[in-house]
Amino acid sequence: MTEKRVERRLAAILAADVVGYSRLMGENEEGTLAALKTLRRELVDPKVMEHHGRIVKTTGDGALVEFASVVDAVRCAVEIQREMIDRNADVPTERRIAFRIGINLGDIIIDEGDIFGDGVNVAARLEALAQPGGICVSRVVRDQVRDKLDFSFGDMGEQQVKNISRPVRSYSVQFSDHRLPSLAAAPDVAPLLLPDKPSIAVLPFQNMSGDPEQEYFADGIVEEITTAIARLPWLFVIARNSSFTYKGKAVDVKQVARELGVRYVLEGSVRKGGNRVRITGQLIDTATGAHIWADRFDGALDDIFDLQDQVASSVAGAIEPKLRQSEIERATRKPTENLTAYDIYLRALAMSHRFTPESLGEAVALLRKAMEIDPSYAPAAALSVFSFSWWHSETRAERPQTDEAVLLAKRTIATSTDDPDVLWMIGWALAYLAGENTAGATLIERSLTLNPNSAQAWLASAFVNCFAARNGAAIDALERAVRLSPLDPLGHLAKFSFALAHLQSGRYEEAIEWTDRALIQKPGFFNAMCIRAAACGHLGQREQGRELVERIRAISPGLTVKSMSDFLSGFFVPEAVAFQADGLRKAGMPEE
Repeated sequence: MTEKRVERRLAAILAADVVGYSRLMGENEEGTLAALKTLRRELVDPKVMEHHGRIVKTTGDGALVEFASVVDAVRCAVEIQREMIDRNADVPTERRIAFRIGINLGDIIIDEGDIFGDGVNVAARLEALAQPGGICVSRVVRDQVRDKLDFSFGDMGEQQVKNISRPVRSYSVQFSDHRLPSLAAAPDVAPLLLPDKPSIAVLPFQNMSGDPEQEYFADGIVEEITTAIARLPWLFVIARNSSFTYKGKAVDVKQVARELGVRYVLEGSVRKGGNRVRITGQLIDTATGAHIWADRFDGALDDIFDLQDQVASSVAGAIEPKLRQSEIERATRKPTENLTAYDIYLRALAMSHRFTPESLGEAVALLRKAMEIDPSYAPAAALSVFSFSWWHSETRAERPQTDEAVLLAKRTIATSTDDPDVLWMIGWALAYLAGENTAGATLIERSLTLNPNSAQAWLASAFVNCFAARNGAAIDALERAVRLSPLDPLGHLAKFSFALAHLQSGRYEEAIEWTDRALIQKPGFFNAMCIRAAACGHLGQREQGRELVERIRAISPGLTVKSMSDFLSGFFVPEAVAFQADGLRKAGMPEE
């Protein structure tokens, strides 16, 4: 009897699944099924057919597709993901359907129409590594298509994946048009591995007061608790800005763990009534979904800081029970006991996080009121100077307006040297507003010694290093900042700083890539446009540079190489100014 021959062939395998499928089904089973059927009929099936693929099988939340050409497979995936961006544009965040896609090229076994083998298994593992809305490919796929398709690839490094003995080199497809920024760009953050030490994200607490106006109070409490926990050097704590991207959303803790790279998540609620406040919290192990700690804290508003200390200490003890309580450094910020001033400070903090010229200006005005109530309130003074400095940068105001802020910064730091947030905010302000780079860098370094988990302090360090043309140190600091706050809504600032450091290192193509990422996150970001124009000028891309210069001067009429150089000379060293000025000159910006 003749043994049946096994059929094999080389193929490109595309594996896809729906992000958060269980949550979507739990919230609206019929609506989710109908939406998925529509997507298959109108988008997925036609695209697969157009690119000569074969749908091998589908499950409720996924699909396996075979292509004879790896180029066709990648083109198909990119076109699907791009169209999904358009389809989701008007859909509420909690109801959006997003795909993860993995693509591999390998030998497969065919059996009754189905396909098997390591080639298929690797594609499935790559799909699990992809970001929502993103595409992850193996090295062989990247090598096959890199010179045939107009996409760049982000190196995700060697990934150890389940049931595959060897590490898999993985790449994210970054499918933006680098000639002009596109909102269709793939996410540029690779899936994150757990740090070596216990890691936690404090998610936004639910406001149970029944008063929307009290939302700022709940947010402020979370920020204070995050700060308290972050000061424990044996913890890895995700920054507030990334955690708050989940505000108002139905949260899947496993998705949070994957996107932020943490083992633990702290959830809770705040109920404020009269002079009483109740804070509840529960700590969740994201690997199992189990609640490993839960507690409730009641007290008068006069005791609010003690309540924050209790929450921070209890969470720390639950994560690392072997550590003695005496090893937990209670370095919680102790601002003024005047809760009226503190209340105003929390409102200003909420405004500063919006990071528009208008909101930053409003934050400064609020903080002046807080300091009128308590002139010794260092956190309010530091936040005021910090908010003013970024208002100044965003509006490109005249430098003489900075004198009052510099005086306030110096008065504040003379009496407050142990609050990490005060230190880095004042350090940034002295470097930017007064050009005192050495003094600013020293304060930021002390801040990071006290609290190495501050993404904002690492970002401030990066900028101050850029001002001094210490570009390698700036990039190191940026990598720390991005790891601590991988989903930061203000991430365009880190991307801009990456671009600046690369420009000043003569790596102009990398500078353009980083400005594109910044402009994707914040379209019309003036500073990023200037760096991009300078990089184009250095590369001899005169047409693109000229177009950007026109856009820049439409925003800031009368801007010249000389006026830009005069502005930058207030805080950049001369060689750093020259990189920007020479590039803008070559891009076509008028000299005077």
